[in-house]
Order: sequence, then structure tokens, then C-alpha cells
Amino acid sequence: MRSRLVPSALCAGALLATTVLAGVGGTAAGAPTERTAPPAAVAAGCDPLTDPSFAGNVPSPRDVIGDDFARRQVSVAESDRYLHEVADASPRVSEGVLATSQRGRDLWYAIVGRPAKVRTAQRAAEQLRDPATSADEAADIAATSPTILWVAGNVHGDEPSGTDASLRVLRDVTDRTDCAARTIRRNAVVIVLPIQNPDGRVSGTRQNAYGFDMNRDWFARTQPETDGKLEALRTYPPSLFLDVHEMGGRSYFFPPNADPIYHEITDRSISAIDDVFGGAMAESFKRRDIDFFNRDVYDLLYMGYGDTVPTTGFLGAGITLEKGGDSRYVVKVREQSLAIWSSLVAGGAKAERLLLGQGADTRQAYRQGLAGRLEPNKVYNPGNEVEAEVPDITVRHWFLRSDEPGHAKEVAVIVRRLQRMDVDVYRLTEPLAVDDYTPYGRRTRATTLPVGTYWVPMAQGQKHWVEAMLGADSYVPFPYFYDVTAWSLPLLGDVRGGRSGAVLDPAAELAAPVAEPEGPQPPADAPAIATYELSRGYTESPGWLRWLLEQEWQAPYRRLDATDIRGGGLAGVDVLVIPDGSARAAERNLGVGGARMLRTWLADGGRLVAWRGGARFATRLALTTARWRAPTSDVPGSMLRVDIDPSSPLGEGLGTDAYVFYEYDSVLRVADPALAPVSYPQRDHPSWFVSGFARGAGELGGTAAVVDESYGEGRVVLFASDPNFRGFTSGTQTMVWNAVFGAAPASNGTLEGTARERERAAQSVRGLAALGGRVVVTVRAGAATAAASVVEASGVAPERVRREPSAGTVRFVLAVPPAQDRVVSRLVDGLAALGDDVLAVYAPR
Repeated sequence: MRSRLVPSALCAGALLATTVLAGVGGTAAGAPTERTAPPAAVAAGCDPLTDPSFAGNVPSPRDVIGDDFARRQVSVAESDRYLHEVADASPRVSEGVLATSQRGRDLWYAIVGRPAKVRTAQRAAEQLRDPATSADEAADIAATSPTILWVAGNVHGDEPSGTDASLRVLRDVTDRTDCAARTIRRNAVVIVLPIQNPDGRVSGTRQNAYGFDMNRDWFARTQPETDGKLEALRTYPPSLFLDVHEMGGRSYFFPPNADPIYHEITDRSISAIDDVFGGAMAESFKRRDIDFFNRDVYDLLYMGYGDTVPTTGFLGAGITLEKGGDSRYVVKVREQSLAIWSSLVAGGAKAERLLLGQGADTRQAYRQGLAGRLEPNKVYNPGNEVEAEVPDITVRHWFLRSDEPGHAKEVAVIVRRLQRMDVDVYRLTEPLAVDDYTPYGRRTRATTLPVGTYWVPMAQGQKHWVEAMLGADSYVPFPYFYDVTAWSLPLLGDVRGGRSGAVLDPAAELAAPVAEPEGPQPPADAPAIATYELSRGYTESPGWLRWLLEQEWQAPYRRLDATDIRGGGLAGVDVLVIPDGSARAAERNLGVGGARMLRTWLADGGRLVAWRGGARFATRLALTTARWRAPTSDVPGSMLRVDIDPSSPLGEGLGTDAYVFYEYDSVLRVADPALAPVSYPQRDHPSWFVSGFARGAGELGGTAAVVDESYGEGRVVLFASDPNFRGFTSGTQTMVWNAVFGAAPASNGTLEGTARERERAAQSVRGLAALGGRVVVTVRAGAATAAASVVEASGVAPERVRREPSAGTVRFVLAVPPAQDRVVSRLVDGLAALGDDVLAVYAPR
């Protein structure tokens, strides 16, 4: 945990009901009418809180949808219609579609800027992202070119106010006549994407139609909505990307962010985020006496967010905005509008500084890559201390082997993802001797890389992104986790590769653009597949599975529920796949009769493939001898290497090892090692390797990652973790493919008294409570009483408190509703006084 957790920076403010704005610059009915005098610097320039006046060249919302923004939530159709009307009315606005959703809805965006100006901004961004552009040339470009500022709303479908606010700001930027608006138009091109998740907006769900949280999908680009957005960002590289959200409570969050911050994010980007934009928003909110906070809850670490990727991949300022969703809708839209408008005004006023910073960061990235220097870990919030340093290693090159059998698709996916973030990727045209080659998770050794190996030099403008995607670890500075801590593309895909710090001059050529590789095709004699989703809304795993079957594998399947199974729905089914879910609720829903039918189907030759909660459900039904226990470690979403039995059909195409994505999963043990063809090596074995944060992960040594066991004439394959996590764990997806379509093992091992062992296994899982989706606080045992007081003060009683004498720790598990981010904020603030006694705080939202 952090050594010292800094409290929220709460701004003094009156009640929101009396401080919201009637427009971006007005006052609410009943609010005090006296205005705070603007600071001298603002008064001398363009005040962002000036009352809006409009030229009347574009329609008002009343003209198009019959109502003002914020009176009610606009529909997807109304949002699209208003955007079209503005584009039709103004020569300075154009429109386009950057993607089509999983349900066929277009993602429309508007560009405010005449075509010639847009081309100038694009050309400037392209030149400044080229390290060959000199400092003098960059200065001339920055002084004469507009910057590109993005506003994007509603990536979470049940957080709608960003759409209405962005549409309001679209009108303001286009049609307002005041100095602030003119400054934006003169110095910037503004791109407005009102709805990032139209399917979720229509259904009122956080996720898209396949259950993906698209604010976790940015680096992987598994969903078309995300993929198209990133292609648009490549076309119009941002100096600013505002990602507009809602949270619990009534306050407002904008940066500075919480630590940890990914080490390759540059100081200039942090300064732009915190000082230019965060400072502008703070000034506006203080003048309006609106409550806000920053420096806790939301970090800048994981490369799946709408702030980390624009920042790391484009060297811009990626910013998450969060407005408390408990406020009235009119309040939410007004405050969102204020935050957006203040940021755009600041971006217009500081356009030259922003462009100069991006150019300087590009040149610096090249120099760092040439020297093989990784950015060190830092903390940015007062009182925090770095607890884990980036290792002192030199990294000048990354290599991806293309000669490994069965890995062609995964290699192609990685290269394509790199190329589509403007990374220069080469292929060796002659063998290359590398004396200090360090394979992923292995010791340094001399090797000769063959012709065709992909070479990714760090000496390029995208050096930070290269390290973020190909680095073996994220090097978390201290253990506060808003999300997962590992995402290395080669490890996710089980692709062989490694690094070198030597000065090399490979014979190589720029790799041709890689087309999107096709997924595997089900065999002609494919089994009849069915899925059983244990519970609605418990986890995103069922949606990820549907996406895998339908989009990646194009494998026909049936969806069964408990009623179907009780009614004989397993007849004709060869393979039943059960993703994560509530094991306890599923057993209750299935009932005694349904459980009996499932056992009969399995004993008669069925094949059951399940993971996480689905695997625990199978254990509750006494279908396996494997036993479970709760973890004592803190592994919040990291990758661990596992050994694969070479005789197991589950390893087909993978080799002898792979990487499992582990997220506070329960520990799985077997009495007969033959039942665990995929297992974690012992902690002291050379094969042991972890990417991401992992305190106490040694408890997994020698335990099962996957169990493959016979049941009568049937077969049970159980994964302790989710092998299809967020759709991007393509290495372990291969294991699922093998489990569903592959051959059964020649022998699954035997145990005497199997029925008795299965019943004992079932008992082991009865009292087991899953940690997925929970807030987890781990402290040293001596701080348990103080931590209990902090937890109580947060307002949420812990579901359970678990003491681990062997580890000397106490763990508090809290079921915090996803909308209650302020609870996490109070919790983090309260833990500050405990210092080093706090070992980990995991707050998945």
C-alpha cells in the first residue's frame, strides 16, 4: 500500500443545489446572484465564465429536439439529429462516423474547424510526432498551428450526462461570440464525440452489447466501438482527450489523479493534465463554489482507460471527468459543461505550449530509446513515496519470434496493434546475434534470432507506447489499484520474445502492414455447444464468452438457463461451457432435480468446461475432487506463468508454458498431480514469473491453474481464473478452444474413494466467498483495529474480515456498489494515517 495516502483535495463549496450554473456562465434559480470577481489573469484575457451570447447561425436544442439540454436525457437518435443539424448549418462544422457498434448503431462525431484548418492541425500533429522534426521547426509549427481537442461522452451507457453536456458545448464552440469561444476557434480544432457507447445508452447499461466495459478496452481494441475511436484519434491526434463520466455521490472529480501513475507517462503530460486543464477547472469550480475533489480514487496506470492511452500513446493530456450521479440531471449536465468548457478555453489559450510539449516529448522519447533508458517510477501527490522502483536495466530493442508453431495469429495481432498505434515494426532479413537477449520471464543469454523475427526498436517517437505494450512488467510504484496491473501483449498472447540493451544494427526492413488475422474455424465435426450463465449482472464474463463464440470463433451454440436444464435441455449437447458467475445462486436456481440431470448428462459422456464462479459451481455439485481455498495474497490483476503438461491436449499450440491472468482468484488444489495439466511452478523454481503487482503470490506455487478430470464417461475442465478475461487473454483462450474442440486426454488420473473426495471438495467451496468485484483492504495484523475504524467510517460494513496468522495480515472485504466511488475516496483518505501498515487497497469499479 502507499506509504502515506494523501487526502482528497476537497474544495470549499456551498450546496450543489444552490451553486449550479444556468448555462456555462450563469447562475441557478435561487442561487446567490453576486459573482466572485475573476482573477486578474483571467480578467485580462478571456473569462471562461462569461455569459454566453450566440450568433444564431446554428439551431438551438429547442429548435431540433424541442427542449433544452439537461431538462431530460436525449436519446441516441436525438443526439445524432442535433449533431447533423449543427453540421448542416455551419460551414465550420463537419461530421463523420468513426465506428459502428455491435448492434449496428453509428458513432457520430463532429469536427469544429474549417477543412483547411483541420488539415493544418493534422499536418502539425504528424510533424510534431516525428522525432526528426527539430526543436526550431517544432517551435515554428506550434506557433502557427491549431491544436486538436477532443470531448467524448457516455462510454458507460448508464452515465448519460456527458452526451448532453458535449452537445451543449458543441453549440457553444460553434456559435458563441465571446472572447473565450473565439480563442478556442482561433487556436484549436475541437472534435466532439457525444456517445461512445450507443448500445449501452439505449439499454441503460454500463457495458456495450457484449458486456464489455469499453473504458477497459483501449489498448486491446477488441470492440469495434473502441477500435474505430482509436483510428479516429490517429487521424486527429489529440493534445487533449476529455472522457466524461459519472460516479456516485454529488461531488465532481477532475485531475490531479491518484497515484500510481504509469512510469512512461511524461512529466510534460502530467503538467498539462494537472496544471493547464486541472488548474483551469479548479479555478472555474472555485469561482462557482462547486464541490470537487481530486488526487484519490482514479489513478493513471492501466493502459485500458480513456485517459492513459491518449496520454501514453499520443503524448497528449488524457483526462477522466466524473460527476456525482446522485445529483439532479440538470445539475450534472451544467457541471459537466463547465468542466468541458473550462478545459477547451484553457486548451485554446495554451495551444502553443501543448504542441511544443508534444514535440519535445517525441524527441525526448527517441533519445531515451536510443540510450535504452526507461522512465523511473514517480509519485505526484504530496505525502506519497515510491515503494517499488523501475529496475535499472537498459532496453534498446524488443523482439517477437515469428517462428513458433501455432502462434502466428497471436504474433500478427500484436504487430497489427503496434502498427495501428504508429509504431515502427521491422522484420529481420538476416539472422541477428544478440549477446544479452533476455526472453520474457527468463534469464539473459546469448542467442541468434532467425530471419523473419519482428524487431521493435525503442529509438522512436512511440517509445513510451512500445514499452507499455511490450514491457514484461508495469512496475507498479506502490499497491493501490483501481484496476489491473498487467497487460503485456506478448504475455497475454503467449508469444515468445524478449529484449536487448545492446547497441545493435540489425539487417531489417520495415514490416508491411499486417491485416486483421482470421480466428480459428470450428472443425467440420464440431461438438454441439451450449452455455449456462449462472447469474445476471454478477460479472461481465458471460458477455465476453458470447463475444468469443460469436465474433472470434463463429461457433454455433445454444444458451441454456436453469429451467432449460431441469426440462431436459442438455439432450443433444456435447459441451456445456459455464463462465464466471455466482456459484451459490446457480446451485439454488438449478435445484436438486436440475443438478441430478446435469450429473447424469456428464456421466453419460458430456464435457463440462467452466471457469471462476462456474468452476466453483461445478465443485458445489460434487463434479470434481479439486478443492478450493481463499487466497491470502494480493494479486489485483496480474499475469503468472504456468507450466503445461506436454501430454495434455489442453496445451496444443501453446508449448510447455503460458501465462494466466489472475485477479484475487481462489486457490485450487488437487490430490493427484495428473489432474492438473496446467499448474503454477514452485515459488523458487526458475519457471516462476509474475508480471504486475503480486504480494504473497508464492502461495500459488504448485497449485492448479486448470483441472482436467473424468466423471463417469464424461470430462470436467475447470479453470481457476477467467481464461477469456476482457477478451484479450488470447493465450489462455487457446486452452478454452482445446477444452471445447480438442481431444480428451488418454488418462485423467484416478483417486481411490473418488465419490468421497468429491463431496469433500464440495464442502471446501461451501463457505468460500469470491473476491471478484469487491473492495479489498489488506493490512498488517497490528493495524487491524485502526483499519477497522477506518472501514467503519467509510460507511460500508465489511462483508467479512479474515485474519491470516501465517501471513501476519488482516483482510477487509467490502461490497461497495459501483456507483459509490466516494466511499472508496473516504476509505483511501482514512487509511493515510496507517502508513506502511497498509499493504494493499484494491478498488475495482
